[in-house]
Amino acid sequence: MSKSIKETLLGTLVHGEEILQEIDLLTRVSEDKILHKDHADAVLKNLHPKELHLVVGEIYDTHKNAKVFRFYSKDGYLPPFEAGQFLNIFVEIDNVLTSRPYSISSSPRQRAYYEITVARAVNGFVSDYFLDKVQVGDEFTASTPAGSFHCNPVFHSKKQLMLAGGSGITPFMSMLREALEAGLDKEMILIYGARNAQAAFFYEELTHMSETFPNFSYHLVVSDDDPSWTGERGFITGELIARLCPDYMERTVYICGPVVMNQFCEDQLLALGLPKKNIRREMFGAAKDITQEAGWPKALNGSETFKITVNGDTVIEGCAGEPLLSTLERAGIRVNVCCRSGECSLCRVQLVSGKVFLSKGMLLRKADEKYGYIHSCKSYPITDISIRL
Repeated sequence: MSKSIKETLLGTLVHGEEILQEIDLLTRVSEDKILHKDHADAVLKNLHPKELHLVVGEIYDTHKNAKVFRFYSKDGYLPPFEAGQFLNIFVEIDNVLTSRPYSISSSPRQRAYYEITVARAVNGFVSDYFLDKVQVGDEFTASTPAGSFHCNPVFHSKKQLMLAGGSGITPFMSMLREALEAGLDKEMILIYGARNAQAAFFYEELTHMSETFPNFSYHLVVSDDDPSWTGERGFITGELIARLCPDYMERTVYICGPVVMNQFCEDQLLALGLPKKNIRREMFGAAKDITQEAGWPKALNGSETFKITVNGDTVIEGCAGEPLLSTLERAGIRVNVCCRSGECSLCRVQLVSGKVFLSKGMLLRKADEKYGYIHSCKSYPITDISIRL
């Protein structure tokens, strides 16, 4: 019998005959996955379902103007995720369908539930709803876990520095719980900025972790003038980073917190000489006051309204100080969305005419710039505009 091309080529290798024998054995004792064309789709659907159907199983009040929500799967299965990733949870409030991304704070080593922490935000449309209305048994739809704010062992150092502010501590809780409970080979330092010790989330747990595990140290930095606080004070400056973490040049640095803190910490690290490739940032939505961002038109105060024409026929009004995505949602116009921070690109729309202000942190592709696409979550109308969905 003549040999196939595969047999001929493999036969020329040093261990070719052994490889051919193994292939023959596997063919006889194992299913040929190629014959099961839906197998790959079934596996991928399990790992990355299009949406999750969740139910609130438990709620814990932190007594720090925030609550912990524990979500279980209605379908009995939660897909795997990387420590540091988030869920984009959809809610309908007063007939407005919107969503918010919340970092998962539970460890990926267990998937009986996902846990998030929701802190009350000033004029928080969704946070107020969660803290004041949501009860055990309520059901939600969410995206599958997403986001690139996680450790990549191929490129990131085992020595890590985590800089957190406010509720930006949540993805770090997932990272720490996994690494410390599983005994992973990592050396971690967390510097956490809060108004005061009473406002710091997970203070007791983090203190216990620091006292228990020699490869983790925790430093709380408070900004309020609290005479009872004897620890670090002020902000997370370059001087403080260099003092608490002298070997910062050897570490991968992760930053998560409010937009202002996020940018401030990156600037401090760059001033210390840390290469930008060693810095990983997680953006938490849009700026609270976009008019304070560098480059905002001085002639506008953010309260101006402009006409927004959608797909050439629908006309709605939008406020200069509100992200275009929020304006569309309030008008009942559905846009694909996930991170709401200018990174995932799902909420892209095409700007046909008019001008928008693009907030920092928007990761536009070259093709987006060439064909006029913008991320609606971080775009603000500063004239009448026309867009195409």
